[in-house]
Amino acid sequence: MPDHSIALAHQFDDIEQQHESAALGMWIFLATEVMFFGGMFLGYAVYRGVYHAAYAQASRHLDVLLGGINTAVLLCSSLTMALAVHAAQLGGRRTVVLFLLATMLLGSVFLGIKGLEYYHKYEERLIPGSHFEFSGPNTNHAQIFFSFYFVMTGMHALHMIVGIGIMLVMIMLTWRGNFSAEYYFPIEMSGLYWHFVDIVWVFLFPLLYLVDRS
Repeated sequence: MPDHSIALAHQFDDIEQQHESAALGMWIFLATEVMFFGGMFLGYAVYRGVYHAAYAQASRHLDVLLGGINTAVLLCSSLTMALAVHAAQLGGRRTVVLFLLATMLLGSVFLGIKGLEYYHKYEERLIPGSHFEFSGPNTNHAQIFFSFYFVMTGMHALHMIVGIGIMLVMIMLTWRGNFSAEYYFPIEMSGLYWHFVDIVWVFLFPLLYLVDRS
């Protein structure tokens, strides 16, 4: 069992107070992330309202099947992350490691599929810039759509990479026996971050992939 006197920072009275402080800090951090992504969502929504026809046409160049698979992958990763937190609450070190590894694997699968999508867009010359090609009218407006697509999904992918790095650190600390049923909140805070990143994708998928698909 880890020595809580070592885990406890000097400015806190006990582990419970440190836990509450960490949770508050994480929620404040996530609030800033909501504002960060919210700004991109707002910009996207404004341009989508102005250039709706071009956005609908450009959206049809996205692979709904791959996007749907990635959505399912991230939902499964949220499940394995929740199970890892639950296992940590019970003090099951080996189980925690297994579920964190599963979460990392699913996150890596997501990034692999997203990389494949990016490669397809490169082959189709749909990367915004001087070599951008779009079959149909409203080429400039379609290029704005793909600019939002790459910025928003790229920032999401960057957050996923950070999340995988966090999972790796949590696995190392868990394997060393740093956590117990009484002291597990670093894993819980990591789970909050992972769930947030997953939720962002749940909004990105319909906004980008399902424009006038009905």
